[in-house]
Amino acid sequence: MSLKKSNKKLIISYLSTITLSFVSLSVSGQIFSTAQNPLSVKWNYISSGGFKIIYPKELEKEAQRMANTLPFIYSKIGVGLNQQQTSIPLLLQNRGTVANGFVQLGPKKSEFYATPPQFFDSQDWLNNLAVHELRHIAQFDKLTGTQAHPFPELVYFAYFGAGIPIWFFEGDAVVNETALTNSGRGRQPNWIMPYRASLLEGKKFTYSKAYFGSNKELTPGYYQTGYLMVSDMKEKYGQFISDSLLGDIRKRPWRPYPFSKSLKKYTGENTRQYFLSTQNKLAETWKKQEEKSSKENYESLNKKTKIATHYFLPVRLNKNQILALKESKTDARYFVIINEDQSEQKLFGIGYQEQPWFSLKNDLLVWDEIRYDPRYKQRSYSVICSYNLKTKKFNKLSSKSRLFSPSLSEDGKKIIAAKVELNNQFNLAEIDASSGKILKTYANPENEILQTPSFDRSGNKVAYISVSEKGKSLWLVDGEKKSILISNSRQQLSRPVFIQDKIVFNAHFNGIDNIYEIDPVSKKITALSASKYGAFNATESGDGKIIFNDYKINGYEIAETTVVEKPVGENNFVDFSAAAEKQENVGNVFQNIPDSIYPSKRYHTALNLFNIHSIVPIIDNEYVFGLELQSNNLLNTMDFYSGAKYHRDLRRFEYTADISYKALYPVLSILYRDRPKRTFYRAKNTVQQGDWRENYIKLNASLPLSFNARNNNYSFTLNTATSFTQRYMPENMPAGFIRELKFPMEYNFTFNHSVRTTERDIAPRWGQVFRATYNHQPFDQNLKGEILALESFLYFPGFAKNHSFLASFNYQKAIGVNQYATEIATVYGYNNILAKSKLQNSLLFNYRFPFAFPDWELGPLAYVRNFRAGLFCHYENIGSGTTFNDPKTYGVELNTSVNILRYQPVVDLGARLVFVNQIYNQNPILEFSFNYSF
Repeated sequence: MSLKKSNKKLIISYLSTITLSFVSLSVSGQIFSTAQNPLSVKWNYISSGGFKIIYPKELEKEAQRMANTLPFIYSKIGVGLNQQQTSIPLLLQNRGTVANGFVQLGPKKSEFYATPPQFFDSQDWLNNLAVHELRHIAQFDKLTGTQAHPFPELVYFAYFGAGIPIWFFEGDAVVNETALTNSGRGRQPNWIMPYRASLLEGKKFTYSKAYFGSNKELTPGYYQTGYLMVSDMKEKYGQFISDSLLGDIRKRPWRPYPFSKSLKKYTGENTRQYFLSTQNKLAETWKKQEEKSSKENYESLNKKTKIATHYFLPVRLNKNQILALKESKTDARYFVIINEDQSEQKLFGIGYQEQPWFSLKNDLLVWDEIRYDPRYKQRSYSVICSYNLKTKKFNKLSSKSRLFSPSLSEDGKKIIAAKVELNNQFNLAEIDASSGKILKTYANPENEILQTPSFDRSGNKVAYISVSEKGKSLWLVDGEKKSILISNSRQQLSRPVFIQDKIVFNAHFNGIDNIYEIDPVSKKITALSASKYGAFNATESGDGKIIFNDYKINGYEIAETTVVEKPVGENNFVDFSAAAEKQENVGNVFQNIPDSIYPSKRYHTALNLFNIHSIVPIIDNEYVFGLELQSNNLLNTMDFYSGAKYHRDLRRFEYTADISYKALYPVLSILYRDRPKRTFYRAKNTVQQGDWRENYIKLNASLPLSFNARNNNYSFTLNTATSFTQRYMPENMPAGFIRELKFPMEYNFTFNHSVRTTERDIAPRWGQVFRATYNHQPFDQNLKGEILALESFLYFPGFAKNHSFLASFNYQKAIGVNQYATEIATVYGYNNILAKSKLQNSLLFNYRFPFAFPDWELGPLAYVRNFRAGLFCHYENIGSGTTFNDPKTYGVELNTSVNILRYQPVVDLGARLVFVNQIYNQNPILEFSFNYSF
């Protein structure tokens, strides 16, 4: 039996990459970014009240606004944690089109992504980020103090991730954002809708399932779970319960389950017990709301499934067919045609979108999707794509654009879209649907955030949503005339479309998201749906009907109903943040913000390359461990690490230094090691031990490029490296011991293509990886040798959905000092089998598949998400006497994904039984694997 650990290097910095962030509404969590901006970005900074705001010069106006806002509101945001002052750098990012924001340690900073999504809260976007992220800053300050300490940041961050559940951090922040403003996600029915639907359908969750999620069902998520639990804590135990919990954890940090122990101290219940009691209360509360609300049942036009599945934005192609965007736990997002008998026809997959969106008119289909810069991943674009249902032709209508929510005119000749400039100027753009040329830009002198525009039937009128700190508004543009139909509302207004002479839109007037219409003349609002959980995205379907999304327990389904006007109804929304709002008693925290002008200065990137923040312990393996000093600058352009490790088996130290510069197109790095080495050799018919130390310097240049197009992802990596080794202090080494290894050269090229995957996929449904490696010794006459390695990995669909078949053929030719080197993928069990010949090639066949999704909560020990299995058959040195009937190894493997001890990282545990060809006289090999991810 052998023990194989896939992750031998356990560094605290790996554990610390749990983000405490508010992210775009299309995802539930995201690791903080390590990407770079292009060199063309020029940075300035403003210092204000403990905040150092670093920003591209185009965002001067927004930076000045944040310089006034952040110090003013921080004391109000931090009062419940007894935090009144802070010190932190904050970056405003404007090159990307994916909305995000986060706070991190190691290095300590916050980042706000200035480009807003097309669907979010009813307040200013940067204010939205500020009220949430500043609460995370206060949480950090509460636990670590505001004074600088000698480099503990990553240690703190690792402890937060290991000791305090993310749902508490995020829930506390969402409660705060809701209580201190007139908006906040706690006031959005659709944000809590999946949890409400599940409980009212009689389905309750275990604590672990609600927290960690499921590969088969929709679950509340840790944002929603945390919001509801912390709201309940505030109501029962007062404004300072979060302060008490974090304060108690800070005093006694090394207890097992520190948060649960502190929670029980103040509430009498541990985390699981508190969750279950809160869930029971929610079920009762939402049941009472349901009894007060009028509702209708709508027949689903899509096929039923037990797996969470969404059919977004349905439109009728004809009386017998419906077009929608579909995604599920088993399928990445794609267009689908649904027939009258509910059978489905897949059209094609698409790339990542900020929110599900498309428009169809006159057989032309348009949508937006995110495209990333090949090298600088802080820069992305939102481009418009089209597909003609008749000609079957694709067209990319815009390149390097920042256009969102494209909607077609009735004749399919024009597109109206929201456009965002780098200075956060928002406009509507009218675009030619055949060429992509911008025909007209609609003025927006107030520079409100603009969302989801649409044309009327004539193509002369446009309806759209605007957002400001005052709320959301619905506008109508008719030529040069612009009129407001709904003004500064806290309703979640979205997606207005023209149906006949009315404008139909999404809102939640009765406390549940439904479909409403407004008469542009009288401004009278009436309801068109009365969904039990939520109705959205209406489109006219003919014969006086609308087709729309009706939310049910397994996701967004498709329904159709005759247009019948209904009263708006009484607002029965349950505001769980009401108690916290009374406790904070500040109204809208963004009222009366100062309007000073702060001096701005140039932020010199060359003078800010080093930013030492942490000393962390390192464990390479059971024999090598030490400490490492870490530096990462704020713009992610330079990393520096230096440390010392102790080799327990050699009883000697190793000294290390690494530096990587990532601002240029190639990534340049230098690695230095002063390390002990040991070898064994035969002399005079006895085995001798020899020791020495060596200085090792390695230089590396890497060019990583990647891009995406629809649901295809491509990457190219070109890498070259060389090194110099100087050996010294030899002990008991043989004559002819080589003292210098002079500049061996390494070259590597990798190409990778894959289609977009979903959470159940073990590997891409289609994928190809090709890698070429060449190493040689052109500058060292004493050590001649070279190795050429060619690898290929081809992924194919298996017999069932989410199954994967891998075929991999690999070849190497090695001579001289490299003759025993291994640069290609080897058969399973390779290191435990005595070789009979030099490795020349390998042929590997793997079939992997998921087979169970139990969602088991095994008490506090583990939460089991899934089980996966695999079969493999591996050959070596094909053409050298091996046949396809004679594999070297074959066998079976079993893996499972679990959350251990209720911690957030997902741990993959695996076992593999390897049978070896009988000519090796080798017993079966049992290998174990351990991996983790966030």
